[in-house]
Amino acid sequence: MAEKDIVTKEYIKDTRVFADAFNYLIFEGNPVIDPSKLHEMDTTEIGMPYGEGKTRVAVQKFRDGLKYLTAMEDDNAAYLLLGIENQSEIHYAMAVKNMVYDALQYAAQVEKAAKSHRDAAKKKGSQKTETDRTEKTDMRLEAGEYLSGFYKGDRLLPVITLVLLFNPEPWDAPMSIHDMLSVKNPKILPFIQDYKINLIAPAQIKAEDMNKFRSSLREVLLYIKYSKDREQLSQLLERDSQFRNLDIGAAVVINTVTNSGLKLDRKERKVDMCQAVADMRKEERLEGRQEGRQEGRQEGRKEAYRRTARNMLKRGDSLEEIAEVLELSIETIKAWV
Repeated sequence: MAEKDIVTKEYIKDTRVFADAFNYLIFEGNPVIDPSKLHEMDTTEIGMPYGEGKTRVAVQKFRDGLKYLTAMEDDNAAYLLLGIENQSEIHYAMAVKNMVYDALQYAAQVEKAAKSHRDAAKKKGSQKTETDRTEKTDMRLEAGEYLSGFYKGDRLLPVITLVLLFNPEPWDAPMSIHDMLSVKNPKILPFIQDYKINLIAPAQIKAEDMNKFRSSLREVLLYIKYSKDREQLSQLLERDSQFRNLDIGAAVVINTVTNSGLKLDRKERKVDMCQAVADMRKEERLEGRQEGRQEGRQEGRKEAYRRTARNMLKRGDSLEEIAEVLELSIETIKAWV
């Protein structure tokens, strides 16, 4: 499990893969999110423009992959936080897990906004003259702003979390908080806040929709989807030329999450997956033959022992003597004779 987590986390650091996943989720595969506009949030804090004026807030990383997107909307920089949760296994409380992550992210933004306002006020206060302090200004806070530290003009950065399943099994876990509840009363449910997960799971993606992916994520998801069907996987590799020149990072993810046992040279940048799978299957056949020969030799020795035990018994040797000569238990000799 640990190796799968490490490999998949490293894989989604690739902005092309990261953008591809969200373009599929939000824009039906159209390349709206530009990978060059995605910025990694894997260090301690990143300062970002926030709210009105020049106050700034830093956002902390919580997830497997978290990036912020910069774009232009009406000539203003717009910010969006995008998070990916990799899952090598189905998580039956994923809706709660993601809800907590997103809530923590929003709470952190509120706290950082409050701190930035306090810091700005302290700095401005230290620069005021005595005359400035006596003048009435329009910077007085309303009670609610003072209490929360979050001003009327402040706005939160939107957070979108995506669950990316690296597993061929169909996702059968709850898709929302409501799905997890025992209460189904239509009068009560509207008053219970729901939280839905955004999911990409190979088993649930139609074959024709796989072409909406534009990065190596397409080949990764395709291979995982058919990894338990040897015949379909062989047909896929044979007809899809993309697998003949696959990025090594994608090949490593495939090999790790499907336990394929492929021999990959990580020094190479590209991999011919068709050849890698063919080599692996050839080696499996050779190992199968060797195991068969070994089993045959073992069975031959066993039969020889049986004949010896029977001959010794006919000669009048005791079970104890036979067991001692053959270095076997008396129970085994009894079962043979």
